[in-house]
Amino acid sequence: MKRRTFARLVAAVPATLQIGNEIPVLDKVRPSVDERNTNDDRSYWIQTLGKIVEPVLVALSANRLRETMPVESVPGQEDSRNAVSHLEALGRTVAGLAPWLQLEIDDSPEGRIRQRFFDLTWKSIANGVNPQSPDYLNFTKGGQPLVDAAFLAHGLLRAPRLWSALSAEEQANLVKALQLTRVIKPGYNNWLLFSAMVEAALLKFTGSGDEMRMDYAIRQHEAWYKGDGVYGDGPDFHWDYYNSYVIQPMLLDVVKTLTEAGKADKKLYESLLLRAQRYAIVQERLIGPDGSFAAFGRSLAYRCGAFQLLSQVALQNNLPIEITPGQVRSALTAVIRRTMDASNTFDSKGWLQIGLCGHQPSIGETYISTGSLYLCSVAFVALGLPASEPFWSDPSTDWTSKKIWSGQDVKTDHAIKG
Repeated sequence: MKRRTFARLVAAVPATLQIGNEIPVLDKVRPSVDERNTNDDRSYWIQTLGKIVEPVLVALSANRLRETMPVESVPGQEDSRNAVSHLEALGRTVAGLAPWLQLEIDDSPEGRIRQRFFDLTWKSIANGVNPQSPDYLNFTKGGQPLVDAAFLAHGLLRAPRLWSALSAEEQANLVKALQLTRVIKPGYNNWLLFSAMVEAALLKFTGSGDEMRMDYAIRQHEAWYKGDGVYGDGPDFHWDYYNSYVIQPMLLDVVKTLTEAGKADKKLYESLLLRAQRYAIVQERLIGPDGSFAAFGRSLAYRCGAFQLLSQVALQNNLPIEITPGQVRSALTAVIRRTMDASNTFDSKGWLQIGLCGHQPSIGETYISTGSLYLCSVAFVALGLPASEPFWSDPSTDWTSKKIWSGQDVKTDHAIKG
């Protein structure tokens, strides 16, 4: 059935777009939302996420990612980034898109768009792990492939339907690709969670994952907890957004996977969740009245991806009582607009360019390249909530900083113990 679905998908794309040099963006192939509805938050999120991921998925599903994706990087890093940037693009795209793809497909306008992206995504994964494909991705050379195999694994945990859509041969190729990353030794920092996430996905889908790698990552992050909802990145504390880019989202979902498999105590997950809820409160307060946020620390080129944890806590219906679904949606929408709608965020063919607010090449570290930028997609994970959920149905509400700086009364903020 899925093969016929994908054939219909490809056939539906105009021939000139299938064979041309330009990878089509969403509004050129199948607009996701009528322009009259762009003030609706959910429609805006779908339209923006589609615009972000379209070039990656259209190219890789057609085995043309290496052929067509530009690899922008810091001068002097071109060779090293060319070797890893394509897996970055896939892994990070899937990590953010997956919760929305996990929703049941229906015949609504949104459902038809979701079906299209679902088909593009499983085909892209199948091509990326196929050793016979011209777009077979690098899972072993250098350290970076471990990072992005983990983001891919995280996406699969968020959307098990993607695993089910693969044939037995494609599933075997995927398992082998994830296992290949075991040759990469993680750093003594947040990288331990990359190894843990790969093993969590293997446990989920094959029944066998390296529990020692998962347990070690969990124990070390417990030891690195600094208090008030924040973990160190290794033994040291860093002023940056890695608690949201990586640490807390992956830690929560690795432990959740172990708990569901009967291999971890539910109380551990509950304690981690309390810390995550505190960090979600902090994240909501970091969003300025105009959707901007303090630009400090590493990896600012991940743009709105800095707020993955806040979006994930909303997705899992675990928002603390201090912040309501409507205000979190409004705050995240403001951040997405501030970081994704700026001029020159995308190049002329729809690919992301380095920057936080527009094209700002100097904001990228030596490990940043075009594929890296697709981590912005993880800000959108709350799209995995159905439109009927309060996160989407509640009216727009001012978030904390908007209330404060417009003179509204707000409650005091307090640290947590533990």
